[in-house]
Amino acid sequence: MPDPPRRRDGDLILSGRGDYLDDVRVPGLTYAAFARSPHPHARVRGFRTAAAEACPGVLRVLTGKEAAELIGPIPHFVSPANIGGKSAEFECLASEEVHYVGQPVAAVVATDPGDAEAAAELIEVDYDVLPAALHARQALTPGSARVFSQWEDNLVVRVAFTEGDVAGAFESAPHVLRDRVKIQRYGTSPLEPRGYIAQWNPDGRLVIRAATQMPHPLRSALAAMFDLPETAVRVIAPRLGGAFGHKFHGFPEEGVVCLLSRLVRAPVKWLERREDAMLVGAREMEHDLSIAFDGDGVILGLRDSIVCDVGALGTSAGWGMAFVAAMTFPGPYRVPAYEVESLVVVTNKAPWNGARGYGKESACLALERAVDLVAAELSLDPAEVRRRNFIPSTAFPYWTASKRLDSGDYETVLDKALTLSDYPELVEGRRQARAAGRLAGVGIAFELTPEGGDFPGGLARGFDTSTVRMDPSGSVTVLTGVTSPGTGNETAIAQLVAAELGVSFDRVRVVQGDTDTTPYGFGNGSSRPLNLGGGAAVLAAREIREKLVAAAAVALECDPASISLDQDTAVSDSGAKMPISDLARFVYTTSIAHPGVPYQHLEATRSYAPEQNLLHQPDSAGRTSSYPTFSNSAHVCAVEVDEYTGQVTLASYAAVDDCGVIVNPVLVRGQLLGAIAMGIGGALWEEARYDDRGHPVATSFKNYLVPRSVDLPPIRLGHHTTPSPFTLLGTKGAGEGGVAGAVAAVCNAVNDAIAPLGARVSEMPLSGPNVLRAIREATR
Repeated sequence: MPDPPRRRDGDLILSGRGDYLDDVRVPGLTYAAFARSPHPHARVRGFRTAAAEACPGVLRVLTGKEAAELIGPIPHFVSPANIGGKSAEFECLASEEVHYVGQPVAAVVATDPGDAEAAAELIEVDYDVLPAALHARQALTPGSARVFSQWEDNLVVRVAFTEGDVAGAFESAPHVLRDRVKIQRYGTSPLEPRGYIAQWNPDGRLVIRAATQMPHPLRSALAAMFDLPETAVRVIAPRLGGAFGHKFHGFPEEGVVCLLSRLVRAPVKWLERREDAMLVGAREMEHDLSIAFDGDGVILGLRDSIVCDVGALGTSAGWGMAFVAAMTFPGPYRVPAYEVESLVVVTNKAPWNGARGYGKESACLALERAVDLVAAELSLDPAEVRRRNFIPSTAFPYWTASKRLDSGDYETVLDKALTLSDYPELVEGRRQARAAGRLAGVGIAFELTPEGGDFPGGLARGFDTSTVRMDPSGSVTVLTGVTSPGTGNETAIAQLVAAELGVSFDRVRVVQGDTDTTPYGFGNGSSRPLNLGGGAAVLAAREIREKLVAAAAVALECDPASISLDQDTAVSDSGAKMPISDLARFVYTTSIAHPGVPYQHLEATRSYAPEQNLLHQPDSAGRTSSYPTFSNSAHVCAVEVDEYTGQVTLASYAAVDDCGVIVNPVLVRGQLLGAIAMGIGGALWEEARYDDRGHPVATSFKNYLVPRSVDLPPIRLGHHTTPSPFTLLGTKGAGEGGVAGAVAAVCNAVNDAIAPLGARVSEMPLSGPNVLRAIREATR
């Protein structure tokens, strides 16, 4: 098998010569800054802006009350109302009430970024401070402060999935265990945070360069806010420097920067500070889990009630992680009876946005802790308990109450991970360490990762569109509605199109991220670019291939069935040849005029969705499926825990994934390594904490700890492939898998390490203080 092509622009990025949003220079550029609420909940009484307006370089000060008269509310990315939940209208700048610390209430534009920041700090706002709900369980209690005064309570929506006789399973089970598992609030840390450069052209057209994963949906939102036709808005997404869901659309700053540009008649730039980026939270979920099982470790029933603290809601799709967390159950396991509910609760903290893993990591953590508890209760090997409960490979496609799993061979994936990790040696090493008085543990986790979600009613869809065109020289351009947050999917899409057309990889150019150029698409998220954008490009390329083959048959005077396209050449079975560059020119210059060559242009646009495995209307059993494909992976790690500090040291890590057919192994490896590092960071260090006053504590990388290279052991990776029968290419997606497995494997390893002390820790992160607290409580 030939080596995969080098990543497009890889050398440029590695050498530091790649341009990101902050590198963009526009003549006459001005700069925006925001005044933000210092209170988690308060009524806005008025503004005093004279001091800010008098600052050097200040061109305009804009308050929430003024903005509300000039720009419409932010459209919802995906509204909870779509599934029967509560919703609200959200302004770009709060004009009447603030719901979290850091909520924008006013903005300044100045000729210098420092002057803008200084002026924003001088804006005075009169507030009437209101009671705040800071914790989800507290927010659910009767009489709690209401985040939104127009709501009768703080529950947004209840999501529930049930299958089988749950009550009967628990009543008859020989064993029942319960646990409470909590995953902390934490977000993502892209290299470059969000940012926007907005400019209104003299013809009244808005052009915005935006660090966004979804240019077309952002264009739709801005057009609605400014009451413009979408043709009057152009969104250009530069190189993103990472996204991970952080750069979905629906943020208040998007519309404000555009409005300020219109008001001052100059381009306006805003780049998110790291402190602002850390307001964007995700994942804060608490699971009350019960599991019923027999003496062999076979799971008979499962219950989980998930309380999800989504902050003050918002228009982005963050709250949807609560839906996905419930939907992911019962993971890779064949559980005959289960009931899962997810309670989406608002509090006076910054709203959730999407984050890599998208709730699946929370479900995986709860499930994998439960399986380890079963193994510990029965003194069984955790790997064996997983084998006894896996959905067998012969059972696919496999229905649960909330999805139809496409394919998998979970036992083989686990066995490969155990072999790759030298599992028997890890177990023996644990025995020796314990004999020497050290706390050593081995953790296993298996994750199931739904990919390619399709949610009608909003602009989070499971299809996309690509255009492929070959010019008269035989060079190829792919225009696609999907975007790359830095994953290199443009390289893989070029590979696919080159293979279909028989041309060299270097002859294919991929264009993304410009709403004036590319077909309408839904950007990046849920591992969709290669599955959907790549699938659409392949279909379009096949249409062009048919035209080339027909033309080659005429030019070479042979049967079309005898033609192959390879190595930039059309070749017949008889050996007659024609360079594809000549063939393309032949089509453009002789079509219609030459009998048998009726195609004027070598261009095709196709859309693609794996719709065979999407079911939005319940079937006869009441089942639906919002995700068409499901990747999976097995993880094994070893740790040591310092009994006196609670500090965790990772000793080894191995993982094997099944993301379906692999187009580019190098890109898949990079995705899996990054996801595992992100999962380890969430398991051990990262936390966006709030204090008792509702103020965020994590404001920089000094108090929000991400993993460094020295914190991670060498990570061994392997792959297994079970093609998806429901996608064009057999792919499943490699963008999100790995995060969940890493969180759960590390958690299981740490719990295994402290088990000899009788300790258990189920509250993330597994930081020194949290682990030490669990040890001290057990050894008092």
